[in-house]
Amino acid sequence: MELERLAEEVEKELEPEFRDLDRICEINSKKVLEAFQECDLQESHLNSSTGYGIDEPGRNKIEEIYSKIFKAEDALVRTQLISGTHALTVALFGMLRPGDTMISITGAPYDTLQTVIGVGGEESNSSLKSFGIKYEQIELVDNDFDIEKIKERLSKGNVKLLEIQKSRGYSTRKTLTIDKIERVIKEIRKVDNNVIIMVDNCYGEFVEEKEPIEVGADIAVGSLMKNLGAGIATSGAYIVGRKDLVNLCAERLTSPGIGKEIGPSLNQNTLLLKGLFFAPSVVKSSMKTAIFASRCLEKLGYQVEPKYNEKRGDIVQTLSLGTEEKLVKFCQGIQKGSPIDSNVLPYPGDMGGYEDKVIMAAGTFTQGSTIELSCDGPIREPYIAYMQGGLTYEYGKLGILKAIEFIQKN
Repeated sequence: MELERLAEEVEKELEPEFRDLDRICEINSKKVLEAFQECDLQESHLNSSTGYGIDEPGRNKIEEIYSKIFKAEDALVRTQLISGTHALTVALFGMLRPGDTMISITGAPYDTLQTVIGVGGEESNSSLKSFGIKYEQIELVDNDFDIEKIKERLSKGNVKLLEIQKSRGYSTRKTLTIDKIERVIKEIRKVDNNVIIMVDNCYGEFVEEKEPIEVGADIAVGSLMKNLGAGIATSGAYIVGRKDLVNLCAERLTSPGIGKEIGPSLNQNTLLLKGLFFAPSVVKSSMKTAIFASRCLEKLGYQVEPKYNEKRGDIVQTLSLGTEEKLVKFCQGIQKGSPIDSNVLPYPGDMGGYEDKVIMAAGTFTQGSTIELSCDGPIREPYIAYMQGGLTYEYGKLGILKAIEFIQKN
């Protein structure tokens, strides 16, 4: 099918889905704007600090705004948190102690977090397991929580923390919606009021109308290289939730007794605030790009997940391409459609924290930013491309069409 005609047909079909994304964007934009106003953000808060950054007003104001948006008691938002995996590591090491048990109730976590825990591959001497922290996991059933098994395990006691990964990671299961997370948290609290419920919120922010803390989670973690950075923040991650737990995480990031008091912002305040301000709109563009890709590839005969008209919980779109060659070509096509390094051809290679070779395509303004159009996947059957991002729908659409053109011509 001619690509121009395919794009026109698809966009016509997607009008109802695009209208719903506009509605969600407006809800989350209102949430952000009101937080800026209610927290009395001033021009002076854009100023930065160096050195220790002792009790810096701008940094503190950003964390106050994050707390307001997430309806959390406290927040830790720092450029010193260099990735989502780093923020999750800080959170887990901050809240868990030797002899404690953590349980993933969404099956196996993302590849890099498995290394942090000490399961699924070569064991690290710095993993949670090496510190005597016990790990269990409960699998999802039909893409939903196994509530009875979770409640049965909790009734036996000796569980410190439950981990929920909202997004799919490098798996074939569906992303979890906030409604499903809310339902399982209500059931958990019927059995155990003390267990810490932590949500890995990466890729999920501003996709729906609510965030995890609003539905009962104790702590939520995410990266500013993804949704909330909007392609403007050049580093950082966040941890939000209960004040006592955020303090433990802060003391793990800095040192006991110091916690949130230090940490220079190093000229990042404006970027973090501007990124957050644009985030609802950029997430909408990313979602439109994902839905457009889903419908185009489905029409061309590929298996896609989620379908264009399914409810979504994150910005990730999976495309089952069937062979290693097609996976590589599609990722190379995404690179060809990027604004930066468009002449580079990515190939699979070894990457720290991953068992399989991985191909990653991202011609991004910020290295590794997955809110910008990017595509990656492990070189293993069924050869799925995990696509995310798109700073604007128009650029995202052009990138997808370039990838389709590349895979068809090669």
